[in-house]
Amino acid sequence: MINPAVIIELQAIVGKDHVLSEREDLIIYSNDATVFSHFPDAVVRPASTAEVAAVMKLAARHNIPVTGRGAATCLSGGTVPLKGGLVVELVRMNKIRKIDVDNKIAVAEAGVITFEFITQVAQYGLLYPPDPSSYKESTLGGNVAECAGGPKGVKYGITRNFVLGLEAVLPDGTVIETGNAVDGDMCGPDWTMLLTGSEGTMALITAITLRLVPVPETKKTMMAIYKDLADAAKTVSKTMASGIIPTTLELMDNLSIVAVEKAVKIGLPVHAGGLLIIEVDGVPSTVEENAQRVSEICKECGAIEVKIAGTAAEAENLWVARRSVAKAFGQVAPCKFAEDATVPRSLVPALVEKFVAIGEKYNLPMLIVGHAGDGNMHPNIMFDKRDKEMVARAEKALDEVHIVTLEMGGTLSGEHGIGFAKAPYLRAEAGEIGYQLGQDIKAAIDPAGIMNPGKMFNFEGELH
Repeated sequence: MINPAVIIELQAIVGKDHVLSEREDLIIYSNDATVFSHFPDAVVRPASTAEVAAVMKLAARHNIPVTGRGAATCLSGGTVPLKGGLVVELVRMNKIRKIDVDNKIAVAEAGVITFEFITQVAQYGLLYPPDPSSYKESTLGGNVAECAGGPKGVKYGITRNFVLGLEAVLPDGTVIETGNAVDGDMCGPDWTMLLTGSEGTMALITAITLRLVPVPETKKTMMAIYKDLADAAKTVSKTMASGIIPTTLELMDNLSIVAVEKAVKIGLPVHAGGLLIIEVDGVPSTVEENAQRVSEICKECGAIEVKIAGTAAEAENLWVARRSVAKAFGQVAPCKFAEDATVPRSLVPALVEKFVAIGEKYNLPMLIVGHAGDGNMHPNIMFDKRDKEMVARAEKALDEVHIVTLEMGGTLSGEHGIGFAKAPYLRAEAGEIGYQLGQDIKAAIDPAGIMNPGKMFNFEGELH
């Protein structure tokens, strides 16, 4: 419980309308896109870096836990306020401060919606490639905190590949600026990358300097349909081995196809074992040549049909299918463990095979989608948390998903972060020395442990 006097101080900083402390107002701030929840004691919504700094100074003085929050589309429990305390929501910090066309950079505040940012820079002939499935709701600050990826990751990279600098507020309220507007910054340790992906455990990110690239001249989008999911997975590794780097290479299994078709009714092949959504971009001659070769590879690997979008509207329709996956999963079961196991792309076929076997072993629906081109697969273990026996099976399946991923030389998280959903497994990936180093760095920056406590290297107890 936060002292009423502190609430009054918070109101003086951000305005009375932007401090919430009534339980009915706090409900939506108790969870994110996972099944986990915990109520905060209060929510504060600052509109500037100065206000964030003042809030942090107050929290530090009273030793109040602080959890940063954007749109809360997080899939690892990163924005769940485990220790109560204060949620600092940054959605009012939604200005694009600068778009520098000549140097192809932009500076945006943490609360800017990713899609709005992409749309704005596109007007200047520039592209911001990171586009997670939640891009129409998620914020840039959240994307940076979680180091989000997206379909274009196979060619362009994920969020961290575009972050040049940060403005952030440390636990004591100090404002720090890291990096700069150039790619070649080699002045000591990379503080920008230290905070990128730190999930609010070290600082609150308030603004980001982002690298942009020119919008490609043209692109082609296609859908390859397969009788067997294994053939779709084999296409991924063969395409990447061919030397062609698609913009995107997205995989969906049958359960995903059926769920999406029920939800959006766009004519997906519900009897297919799997499908790939593939896009290539660049100069027209190269795009045509690459699209033709990719189509041939798909057929060589067993595709029963390859559809190439003839118009922008047809291409967008294909992307509706992929981006509707998360919202459509409620057709299968009310709850899910949404994982993002990532392995070397040549091992995607073997990983998919293991995921299918795990789902069968525990008699659970496991919907498999993913950014297959960069090895980032999303096995979604579906269950109903009201059924305790089903939950127990889901937890065992989850354990095995993490085990096989690490055994194959992969990582627990390609883009969803660690939060506390994956925190019990972090020691296994980082190793004892790496895990201790993570704790030491956290303790050095946040000695009082008020920043997003219980997450990542500071996980406490059992998850389930």
